Amino acid sequence: MADADLYDYDLPPELIAQQALADRAAARLLVVHRATGTLEHRQIRDLPELLAPGDLVVVNDTRVVPARLIGRRAATGGAWEGLFLRVDETTGLWQILAHTRGRPAIGESVALVDRTGAEAATLELVGRGLGGTWFVRPSVAGPAEEVLARVGRVPLPGYIRGGDEQHGDLERYQTVFARAAGSAAAPTAGLHFTPDLLAALAARGIGRADVTLHVGIDTFRPITAERLDDHPMHTEWCACPEPTAAAIRVTKARGGRVVAVGTTAMRTLETAARSGAVSAWSGPTDLFIRPGFSFHAVDCLLTNFHLPRTTLLVLVSTFASRELIQAAYAEAIRERYRFLSYGDAMLIV
Repeated sequence: MADADLYDYDLPPELIAQQALADRAAARLLVVHRATGTLEHRQIRDLPELLAPGDLVVVNDTRVVPARLIGRRAATGGAWEGLFLRVDETTGLWQILAHTRGRPAIGESVALVDRTGAEAATLELVGRGLGGTWFVRPSVAGPAEEVLARVGRVPLPGYIRGGDEQHGDLERYQTVFARAAGSAAAPTAGLHFTPDLLAALAARGIGRADVTLHVGIDTFRPITAERLDDHPMHTEWCACPEPTAAAIRVTKARGGRVVAVGTTAMRTLETAARSGAVSAWSGPTDLFIRPGFSFHAVDCLLTNFHLPRTTLLVLVSTFASRELIQAAYAEAIRERYRFLSYGDAMLIV
């Protein structure tokens, strides 16, 4: 059996959550105890009593931008969809992913339409990038976030209503602590937190610190290689500031646990701890956490349920064990947990 086959499972389509819960903290929580191999059914709002005074919760404060683009090819009038990824710092061009019928040519333009269906801007296709991406020049000036606020839509994954935005998604597909704009997708474990839950954690003596990782679309791409070592890991920009690194060192020195909220927080922290101890760090990371990896920063992980054959599922399985995660996912399916971005969560302790 190929390595990647070990991280496959059958996900019933009806368990893929299509709507977010009105109450973020009402999501179900499957607690996975690594020491005993036991499973426990709770809710997100129970998190303060599941953790201990002196623990430190680390969240990803990235802010999702309205990165989904809808338009028409000027040359043919055909439908066109794109996803904003980043601004190239050298040229100022946007790097995007795009989908349309036919083969667009360099020099073509695309007319973008806003939520009302009115033409709001155009994009000139300037050149091709790596991984099937394009570099484009927008017709309107200004920071990308301001332009996207006018022409973009919430970048929901395709498994949620085919990516179609509905009323409420703009607020709900964003964490309550989002600050640093730059993500093409939400750090979904963070979607469960409310101001009341954060206050309850603080009242129990549980600290909070922030990291930033701007989530790219490659996060969700399946592993197509047979061997994990042959999978080309995507690169994402992340930062662990010195106050967070210092809080982690203090927490560990007094015997507290570091709780990563999501795989993005874990990748950032473990990137910052590659030397064996967490230190301030920022830059691109291509860290692929897979069997054999030694964890230096994270003691507990809060995470949603992930798609089969993805690097996210490999990460979670490496942190606990493949057998324990297989058992946990089987239990979640039996108990009809809600899966993926708008779904329920798992706490691995």
